[in-house]
Amino acid sequence: MPILHYLHQLQNCAKHRSIISTKQLHAHFIKLGVTQFLALSNTLLNVYGKCSLLQDALQLFDEMPQRDHVSWATFLTTQNQANLPDKTLSMFPAMFSLDRLLPDDFVFASLVKACGSLGAIKQGKQVHGNFLVSPYFDDDVVKSSLVDMYAKCGLPDDSRLVFDSIKLKNMASWTAIIYGYARKGRKEEALELFLRVPLKNLFAWTSLISGLIQSGNGVDAFGLFVKMRRQGISIIDPLVLSSIVGASANLAMLELGKQVHGLVIQLGYESCVFISNALVDMYAKCSDMSAARDVFSRMSRRDVVSWTSIIVGAAQHGQAEEALSLYDNMILNGVEPNEVTFVGLIYACSHVGLVNRGRELFKSMVEDYGIHPSLQHYTCLLDLLGRSGHLEEAESVINLMPFKPDEPTWAALLSACKQYRNAKMAIKFADHLFSLKPEEPSTYILLSNTYASSGLWEHASKARHLLESLEVRKEPGYSYIYFGKESQMFYAGETSHPMKDEIFGLLNELDVEMRRRGYAPDTSYILHNTDHQEKERQLFWHSERLAVAYGLLKSVPGTVIRIVKNLRVCGDCHTVLKLISDIVQREIVVRDAKRYHHFSSGKCTCNDFW
Repeated sequence: MPILHYLHQLQNCAKHRSIISTKQLHAHFIKLGVTQFLALSNTLLNVYGKCSLLQDALQLFDEMPQRDHVSWATFLTTQNQANLPDKTLSMFPAMFSLDRLLPDDFVFASLVKACGSLGAIKQGKQVHGNFLVSPYFDDDVVKSSLVDMYAKCGLPDDSRLVFDSIKLKNMASWTAIIYGYARKGRKEEALELFLRVPLKNLFAWTSLISGLIQSGNGVDAFGLFVKMRRQGISIIDPLVLSSIVGASANLAMLELGKQVHGLVIQLGYESCVFISNALVDMYAKCSDMSAARDVFSRMSRRDVVSWTSIIVGAAQHGQAEEALSLYDNMILNGVEPNEVTFVGLIYACSHVGLVNRGRELFKSMVEDYGIHPSLQHYTCLLDLLGRSGHLEEAESVINLMPFKPDEPTWAALLSACKQYRNAKMAIKFADHLFSLKPEEPSTYILLSNTYASSGLWEHASKARHLLESLEVRKEPGYSYIYFGKESQMFYAGETSHPMKDEIFGLLNELDVEMRRRGYAPDTSYILHNTDHQEKERQLFWHSERLAVAYGLLKSVPGTVIRIVKNLRVCGDCHTVLKLISDIVQREIVVRDAKRYHHFSSGKCTCNDFW
């Protein structure tokens, strides 16, 4: 039977992703002894790649009696498609050492793509240099890959230099350069390029919108998404929906997220795994765990991201038992956890004092799944030990771990020392924390109070002075509240709101009832050099209290009040919100800069340790 016929059969296998037929043909080729035909082996290699049969492709590649540029380009592309860019780069040197071949344009494009996926800019520049001195130095396809690589590595100006040198710019290069500028927050340049793009199709819009969302310009991205919809751009690819759902999550805009969810259903993309994953994450970040569970339960197929999203969501909302139960089900379903899964699990254990389970999970992560712990894993473990009073063990972990603890880690341990009245270790941890020159105002409050309680007045005074200099440049505290289609933002100390009198009146009424229940303002959270009465006034006008009062006045009775705060909730406000939730019998959910707080019936899911 002629080789052309076999090639045609292989092409049919590739078209239909037929694994069984491909393997049967391969066995037939071996039996007939025709595997020495390079064109046949290269085509078979390509089919294995398209069928995601990586091990079969690797075995075939290793056994090929001879390999040419097509063999190498095909196999390197297969590695990239299998999301193994590190393997692509590690295998490349063998191209010359084994087969005495220098890269061609297709191989260069594969290498550049791998560098972009890894963010390996140093290696990417080396590949770029080799490309420039090769016979293919003017190849537009490779240049387009370089534009994408530099954009993904956060170097839009380098990306622009290559982009401007391309004679015939394709849509891939246009979308890459637009995304590169948008992702770095250089909105004006991204918009200027978008206006110039010859074809403003869905992919051009997606690159602009996704890039802006990643740079924190979610509100602008939403505006562009609405404009795209008004222009009748057909959403033939769901990536832009995934991005806009992510923007809803980042902004904690629940109602907007629900509207996007409705559009996802309308367009028929709810069965898409990565869209459903984004929806689970969005609802969890918008503090609606009931909706997150509902989306998760409806998924016909779940991957590691699906399970991790719901586990982390439950953990962040203080639902530790649910998070651990979900993990058990995940393992029973044969899904292997990743690094993020374990961050959520150990975090969950820390909030309910499951020290042994947390230790076991940390050990399992390393021994059972071969995951190297990151600083975040160690931070969660230290938080678990600190919260449970195992401060000596926490110190031992610090001495053994391959990372230096950061500001949040030392602050968490210092808080633990304060809770367990361990003054000796508190001073030791405080000195470590102070040496980092913290950037978080609440850290200086914690330091000052720690030093003051130990009689170290000079250190306490220094912390106060450093906070005062920090106050000049720190971001002002604000909180915003969403209900229905309405949203309101409040800044600390704001007195210009149209409903100021009603808000002030309600807060006064609540203050009277709270004091009747034993509340006394904790003015240690105000370090300004003012009298006690002025400190109480400043606490009274903290932004989250204004937002809660407004929510109580305007929302439908009985509904959950959801607030987002840009800074960490102070200890006094935390006490106040617990009391208010009990007085008015309403659930109040606050997402601050550190975590989620669910206040209900006088308690908080963080167990007063955050």
